Amino acid sequence: MGDAIEVKWKSFLLRTQPKTSSLEKFTKYTESWKTPAEMEPRAKFTTPWASGATPPSSSFPAQMAWKASAHFGDDAQERYHHALLEAYFVQNRDISSGPVLAEIAAECDIDTAAFVEYFTEHHDELRDQVAAEHNEAIGRGVTGAPTVLFLDGAFPIPGAQDVETYERFVNRIIERGLNNP
Repeated sequence: MGDAIEVKWKSFLLRTQPKTSSLEKFTKYTESWKTPAEMEPRAKFTTPWASGATPPSSSFPAQMAWKASAHFGDDAQERYHHALLEAYFVQNRDISSGPVLAEIAAECDIDTAAFVEYFTEHHDELRDQVAAEHNEAIGRGVTGAPTVLFLDGAFPIPGAQDVETYERFVNRIIERGLNNP
């Protein structure tokens, strides 16, 4: 939709506290990814979880790593964001693992040593940024991911939706002039 929309990704934690799930239980959970996979043919998912890798224990490390990737530029952060999604949903990797997050940085042409150093030195700041965005989302009534907030959060659309639903909503906003409060 070109310039009609601006996408701003924000952190929302599905697991705020570390929790270990059995591989069997987590694999069963990932069967729910079939629904969004069927809704959007361009979306990539491996479902159920097929790698045998340990399930992620917390959402914090991946969110913090994504925030850290911004230090290396907007393009690096965008590459890292897409690589995180690919690592989790397609490759079924444990994106709560520090070594995995460092590998993803290398795959995105981010200097691994510099990435790990930045992540380590700014750990608390990164954690606080993620927590603040999560708490802001909770304050706006967000209860799960994905949730798309339109017009600075005035119109939330929770859950995975097909592309046409989002396009219809954006077109209605434009038609009604709601994009210029």
